[in-house]
Amino acid sequence: MKTILFSLLQIVLLGSASLAQNSEVIEINTKSTSLVYAVDQSSRLIFQYYGKKVEAAANFRVQQAYSKPDTDRDFSYEAYPTFGLGNINEPALAVIHSDGSLNTELAFETVESISNSDFTETVIHLKDRVYDFAVELHTKAYFNEDVITQWTVIENNENGAVKLNNFASSFLPLKAESYYLTHFYGAWAGEMSVAEEKLENGIKVIECKKGVRTTQTENASFILSLNHPSLENSGECYGGALAWSGNYRLAFQVDEWRTLNVVSGINPFLSAWSLKPGESFSTPEMIYTFSNEGRGQVSRNLHDWGRKYGMTGGTEIYDIVLNSWEGAYFTFDENTLSGMMNDAAEMGIETFVLDDGWFGNKYPRNNDDAGLGDWQTNTKKLPRGLDYLIDYAHSKGLKFGLWIEPEMVNPESELAENHPEWIVQSNGREKITWRNQLLLDLSNPKVQDFVYNVFDSLLTTHPGIEYVKWDANRHVEQAGSTYLSDSEQTHFWVAYTRGLYSVYDRIRAKYPDFVIQDCASGGGRLDYGALKYHNEYWTSDNTDPLSRIFIQYGTTLIYPPVGAASHVSTSPNHQTQRMTPLKFRFDVAMTGRLGMELQPKDIQGDDRIFAEEAIKNYKEFIRPLVTHGDLYRLKSPYDEGGWASQLFVAKSKESAVFYTFSLEPHLRGIYPTIKLNGLDPNKNYQIKEINKNGKSRFWGDGQTFSADYLMNVGVELKIADQYDSALFMLKVVG
Repeated sequence: MKTILFSLLQIVLLGSASLAQNSEVIEINTKSTSLVYAVDQSSRLIFQYYGKKVEAAANFRVQQAYSKPDTDRDFSYEAYPTFGLGNINEPALAVIHSDGSLNTELAFETVESISNSDFTETVIHLKDRVYDFAVELHTKAYFNEDVITQWTVIENNENGAVKLNNFASSFLPLKAESYYLTHFYGAWAGEMSVAEEKLENGIKVIECKKGVRTTQTENASFILSLNHPSLENSGECYGGALAWSGNYRLAFQVDEWRTLNVVSGINPFLSAWSLKPGESFSTPEMIYTFSNEGRGQVSRNLHDWGRKYGMTGGTEIYDIVLNSWEGAYFTFDENTLSGMMNDAAEMGIETFVLDDGWFGNKYPRNNDDAGLGDWQTNTKKLPRGLDYLIDYAHSKGLKFGLWIEPEMVNPESELAENHPEWIVQSNGREKITWRNQLLLDLSNPKVQDFVYNVFDSLLTTHPGIEYVKWDANRHVEQAGSTYLSDSEQTHFWVAYTRGLYSVYDRIRAKYPDFVIQDCASGGGRLDYGALKYHNEYWTSDNTDPLSRIFIQYGTTLIYPPVGAASHVSTSPNHQTQRMTPLKFRFDVAMTGRLGMELQPKDIQGDDRIFAEEAIKNYKEFIRPLVTHGDLYRLKSPYDEGGWASQLFVAKSKESAVFYTFSLEPHLRGIYPTIKLNGLDPNKNYQIKEINKNGKSRFWGDGQTFSADYLMNVGVELKIADQYDSALFMLKVVG
């Protein structure tokens, strides 16, 4: 039961002493961190501190800021800075009021806190000093995970409409000697590449204006390290991620006083929002964590939070999937698919997923030119329908899944013919296609109903479907809606994403535990806004294992590895044409949620024996650790040396799985020594190689070592050739 807490665990409100500058202090605490605000004597809400937990409310009550040169204003940073009346940095909020005024000044009114077993939500109420215009600053503190989330609710009670030009979710000022930003970039088949740079004076912006598939090139997340480049196991680091699947903007401004101002939220680009009297606007959540033990603990905090709150079913054990795409593409029939199921069942795979190409009759889906939007089974390819395939899968002990792309439409489709007004378009302009398809207008409630019914009707008509891969293969190029009025066209960008979330909400209300994969040309919709509704995410269409080491390294800096669908594909790889050993492909795929993306009948002989044993090992030893364990990165693929290594450790410290990969050729006799991390220093561990393909790669295979030895002396492995790999299980003995 929720209870109202004042002056208790998570929030402390202290009255002012006679000599204090601040009239009130608001402390928001997690297990290891504190976020502190103060209300000064002019009723401004001032940011005081976010970092390692401190018990110093009395000190914050008297904390003062020095005056700025040539003015009587001080150096204090407001908790939610607005344009006008003193703020010269990037504002979190910029409003044109109903009378045309450009200035907003917020004053503190009240604060309240609501607590339950998972989190404490603190709501700070602010109001403009002149206008009947209010802002609620919401903060949720997840005590055990050391994560806070922030968002705002903006309310207009003026006599006329106001225009929101900037409406950020959060503002965070940090003070240090220097700042280093880790962020992510890429493209299709190369998502979540990692870059780190020192922030200098000026504004560094990470943003997207694509509307859909917004994380294909950049990602709305980051890690900030204070005073030196980020280290894995030491130093002050902040992690941040915006839970929003539309356009976003993360601004990092080192101002003239060498303070870093971080403003995060929806991208205001062509997105001015008209707020009528009595209406309110809620911004998406911004997720933060802090660690004084390096970026490794930032990741583990976000993984713990993400598994429990940031995705659907993040603590459940999920199936090994065979997806049909790279094994069949558009060219298949019933025999092709039933043959794949036969092999999948023999190998120990648990779910078969039929990808693109199963639908469309008037415009059959034989390539990506036609049929998208016409979600009826193609009777020429599948004359006995989906139910025959579902029953066949079940007869083999497999679950059955299906690919859909319900937000999109081909011009050559019955849907486009019947509802041209449902397509995102700019009046009088030629519609631009991408991958031969157009985008449906999810700002329109009728389109929302259609997209929901695509999902719902498939599951009600074919109740044997137990998995859906939800794809989205294009972005917005010509923003425009036939549903929104002329004066509301700038609402499109936000309204589309809200429409998508409305569909997701309806689906999850009816199908709370159903397994849905988050896919958008690979990693094009990898954010905590979408992930909340999904059980797993497709990291990239690039299934090449060497590429995936880099892609999944960047991805799991922020997002839980348990959700990372990581598939074994054929060699040469279909995206890179790279030739790699089957063992290397399996070992890499086992760092995430193992699956397969190939024609399984092509794996024969010794390779088939190896694959079946590897799948057995994954189920028995590795899958529980990837699902529930803590990730420790031991060697980064970005570091010199040409190695990558990581470790999953059970929360109990009783077991672990240890991976090492050789990324390039090494001279004879040059082998890596890997120092483990995260083990219980007071225990002994037996180390045993699994997925062996020949001789063991460690002289101590099968022996028992103290954790102290493994973490301080390390393990030298005999791997040197490019695409060599070694995989070990560790278990406590004694």
